[in-house]
Amino acid sequence: MMTKKFDLNIEKILEDWEAYHAIREVIANAIDEQVLTKTEPIKIWKDKKGKWHIRDFGRGLKYEHLTQKEDDEKLRSPHVIGKFGIGLKDALATFDRHNVKVFIKSKFGDITIGKSQKHGFEDIITLHAYINSPSDPNFHGTEFILQGVTNEDIKKAKDLFLIFSGERVIEKTRYGEVLEKKSDIARIYINGVKVAEEENFLFSYNITSLTKKIRQALNRERTNVGRSAYSDRVKSILLSCKSKEVAEFLVNDLKNYFTGEMHDELKWIDVQEHAVKILNATEKVVFLTSKELITATNMVDEAKSGGYRIVTIPENLKERIRGLKDISGNVIRDLEEFYSEYEESFEFKFVNPDELTPHERKIFNMTNKIFSLIGGKPRQIKNVKVSETMKKELGSFIEANGIWDPKTKSIIVKRSQLKNVEKYAGTLLHETAHAISGADDVSRDFESMLTNLLGKIVKQVLKEDLK
Repeated sequence: MMTKKFDLNIEKILEDWEAYHAIREVIANAIDEQVLTKTEPIKIWKDKKGKWHIRDFGRGLKYEHLTQKEDDEKLRSPHVIGKFGIGLKDALATFDRHNVKVFIKSKFGDITIGKSQKHGFEDIITLHAYINSPSDPNFHGTEFILQGVTNEDIKKAKDLFLIFSGERVIEKTRYGEVLEKKSDIARIYINGVKVAEEENFLFSYNITSLTKKIRQALNRERTNVGRSAYSDRVKSILLSCKSKEVAEFLVNDLKNYFTGEMHDELKWIDVQEHAVKILNATEKVVFLTSKELITATNMVDEAKSGGYRIVTIPENLKERIRGLKDISGNVIRDLEEFYSEYEESFEFKFVNPDELTPHERKIFNMTNKIFSLIGGKPRQIKNVKVSETMKKELGSFIEANGIWDPKTKSIIVKRSQLKNVEKYAGTLLHETAHAISGADDVSRDFESMLTNLLGKIVKQVLKEDLK
């Protein structure tokens, strides 16, 4: 057939595009065709004459495609990356500006690019596509042959694509992928094409579910998309993650909270919270603040000896996770929850009075006499028991000398307190104050009751002197 030509009608040349930007468009459209047709991976190679080839194995390019704007098929598909028509026309204009010769081969024809008079305006020279009969009518796919591009141009173009980056996918979610970055600089990809870089992100990301804000931000050049366009999507990706590996990265980075050197994703409190939820579901772990690490050293030792890992978290995060459940429905284990689990699993080893030594029994038999010093055993107390084992106190995580158990209305005293009457009486009266006041240690009600009991004891001891 005769050579056909048609005007590409490029209204505006992208002056800041380099050759590698144009190569990017060719690669993007080749990858899209691979995705849409589910054909074999694209190939990029250099021949013996120094020409670079980019080939897909799809349906083949028709010259009519170059007259289109946004391709409807690509607009309907959520996973494609090229801008068929617009992107290719920009690429062809850029190749022409950089003196790169282009040959496009498909079963529908061979296409080259050149300058010619604009139809009806002979004094205006514009870029045209020249279409010839196909050199291979049985050719599968489309092949771009580029003469005049350098190895560096190809390298820079390929570097804009996730599939050539070498960045490992850590986890896939409905919104996109979390990637292990290859350098200090993180990359933001949209459907596999790099659109931005982040100096202080922990991960790279490939966004595959686009928001309206992202679509609006994808300018014609598709470079330097601002963080405000994709930050919500990055957060959605992280909040959809369930893998322990992602959680480990996040929690380990959270350690830098106190030095101010953590990555930007960890500045999102809900991302911190989600990392805790994942880790709590996948590992034996206790979350403590730095203050709790200092004040609850015995509990830390107890947790470690029990095979628990201690993870330090900020105070504001502790407030958010208190009482929350992890991704598996278990309560998140902070200091209070760890103690609650300890309490539930604890069992007293009670000692019957007839199992006590004679000395211990003598001390224990003074119970009613000690109560008589405060006017008799209070009605709130049903029993006084002795145990070999004793619960550890929240905070110090040291074994208590005694406890008041409101459920059984019993005072339980540790057996070691029966060594002498001073220890036993002190513990008995201390727990009696809890029983009557119903208050915890270091509370005004408890202190008031303990003071009241001491006053009664002194009054009883000095009653003869008061006559």
